[in-house]
This record gives sequence, C-alpha cells and structure tokens, in this order.
Amino acid sequence: MSTTPLTLDEIYQLAKKTLLLNGCDEINAEAVSKTVANAERDGSVSHGLFRIPGYVASLKSKKVKGNARPTNHFLTQNAIRTDGDYGFAPTAIQVGIPSLVETANKYGVGVLTITNTHHFAALWHETEALAEKNLIGIACTAYMPSVAPTGAIKPLFGTNPISFAWPRKNKTSVVYDMATASMAMGEVQVAARDGHKVPLGTGLNKDGEKTDDPSAIANGGVLLPFGGHKGSAIAMMVELLAAGLAGDMFSFEAKAIDNADGGPARGGEFIMALSPQLIAGEGWNEHAELFFNQMESLEGVRLPGQRRHNNRKDSGPRHINTALVEKIKSLI
Repeated sequence: MSTTPLTLDEIYQLAKKTLLLNGCDEINAEAVSKTVANAERDGSVSHGLFRIPGYVASLKSKKVKGNARPTNHFLTQNAIRTDGDYGFAPTAIQVGIPSLVETANKYGVGVLTITNTHHFAALWHETEALAEKNLIGIACTAYMPSVAPTGAIKPLFGTNPISFAWPRKNKTSVVYDMATASMAMGEVQVAARDGHKVPLGTGLNKDGEKTDDPSAIANGGVLLPFGGHKGSAIAMMVELLAAGLAGDMFSFEAKAIDNADGGPARGGEFIMALSPQLIAGEGWNEHAELFFNQMESLEGVRLPGQRRHNNRKDSGPRHINTALVEKIKSLI
C-alpha cells in the first residue's frame, strides 16, 4: 500500500479546506476537522481522513447542514438536550459538553442527549474531554443497521459503540471506545481496502455464512455482535439510550429515511458525566490509582487508551493511504 506523509497540521488543513469548499461554514468545518485530525494523531485511522469523502457526500446531497447552529435545552437541572440542527455531531458536541461539565460539577451527575445530528466519528473524543475536566464520561450512539442480533442473519443494530473514560490527576485518563459489533464497520472497510482478512466470526456474507473476507461483510453481508448474546444485549441497550431515551431514531428508522449517499446517517447520542469528587469524595483519585497499579502490575496488561496516548506523543507526520489523499484532493 502506497502512503503519503502528512503532518498533523496538514491533515487538519486538508480536511478543513475540503469541507469549506463543499458546503461547511467555518464553525462546522473547524469542529469536524479537529475531530478528524485528532483521530489520525491517535492512530484511529478508520475515523480520520477516511471519513472525509462521506462527510462531503452528505453535504453535497444536502442531507447535512453545513451551517448548523446547535442549541442547548435544559430538560431538568441535570438533563440537557442539544439539538444539533441537522449538522455534524462534532459541532453539537462542542456546544453541549461545556454545559454538561458545569451541570456535573454542580450536581454530581449530568446527562446530555444529542439529537438531529449525523455522527461519523469516534466516541472517545467526548468522553476524554470530560475526563480532562476530572469527570467520568460515558457515551454511546446508534447507527444504521449493520449488525445482526444473536441468532439472526439480518441486521437490526448499528455497530453501536460505547465509550468510557476515567480521569486521573496529573496522568492521562483511562479511556475505551469500542463497537458492540465484533469490529467497527470502518475497520472492516479499511481492511477491505488494504486487502487484509478479518477474524472469522467478525461477520457473515450475503448467504449468512461466516467469512474472513471483509469485502463480503461490507458488501451485502452483516457484522456480528462481540461475545454473542452478551454483545447483542449491550447493542440493544445502546439503541434504547441513544434513540429511545434521547428521543431520536433507532437504527432501523435512520435507515428508512437515509438517502444512501455514503455519508453519516441521522441519529442521536447519549452522554453521561459523573463527578467522582462529589460522589466518592476526597481521595477518589488515590483510591482508583491503587486499582490501576494492581492492573499494571500484571504481566501483559495495559490500561485502555494507552496505545492512543502513546501515538499522541509522536509529533511527526502520519502516513496516509495515497489513494485516499488523492481522492480527498479531487474533492477540492
């Protein structure tokens, strides 16, 4: 695979320029480009520049508003709803998270539901932002059907990721972000593009047979939940929180109205923030550090998020798939 070295600033500027020239205004282009560049910085390539053609497709089709202006609505003292104005999720998240932080710091618990947005990014961005404010973050979002519930061969769930972040004073937070599918669809698509196989059990082909061919899964096939019925139950929980509780669309509803332009579907997101200072009290950090020390004392164990944080220390260029770079430049 041929690659092109790009600095982190070049990645950001390429994403921003492409979005600005395809229907985004400054506010929305900056929010999305920052999310894309941070994904490439941390090695989350399936949610970095790889997503730009999809973002552009949804702008060109007018499915997504490039000049969206999200607004916050307080449903209760602890519950906030951010109406995304049918724009991209990163813009709505930038509007909602500060109010969520303020709420959790005041009351110990805050819930943010985001509606009327199009989510195409990793979830660790928002949970890590909470952890950096010494708050525990939990987030999940649904997507169009691509995962079959256990026992089925047809999709009903999205890949339905869930992210959790725990703050650590003077240390990088512990963060995980995982699909409830056996593998995120973006990773399957990258594997197909690069000619790699995926583990057997990742998904089924169009005939309902297990396959290690990512193309057969991505094109007419279906992903499977991780851990069988356990992952299937968690995927169901995500649907209920991100759609049922948020008041937005379940995966099957999002598919019914989507225009199939290849860009992100409409959907909601559920985010919760918890203050360990107010709930656990003084000493919460030292107590948790005892636990993390025990984990790290076990040979072969690393804390979730360490790989991304190690990647972040590298300020050098990232090596981006050349065909992808050329495709993005063709959109300018």
